[in-house]
Amino acid sequence: MRHAFSALGGKWAFSIVYALLDGKKRFKELERSIAGINTRMLVKELKSMEENKIVKRTAYPTVPPTVEYALTEKGKKIKPILHELRKWGLEHA
Repeated sequence: MRHAFSALGGKWAFSIVYALLDGKKRFKELERSIAGINTRMLVKELKSMEENKIVKRTAYPTVPPTVEYALTEKGKKIKPILHELRKWGLEHA
């Protein structure tokens, strides 16, 4: 369990992965889709998740710069776990 939580990152990791399950998102899209997260925390969590190869960051050479985030294959493997957590949460909330 410790290794799994360490690879994912902080308390926002599951929310970030859940937001990216539908596909890639730009930074602001991602930020708007996660209630309660601030810009600084999202940047920190994304960097950590990128280092752990959960999230892939793609920067495009546009003005202003465009950055998209998507789940890696490793990150996509968390999907069934998140669905079960969501189901449990709905049943017990």
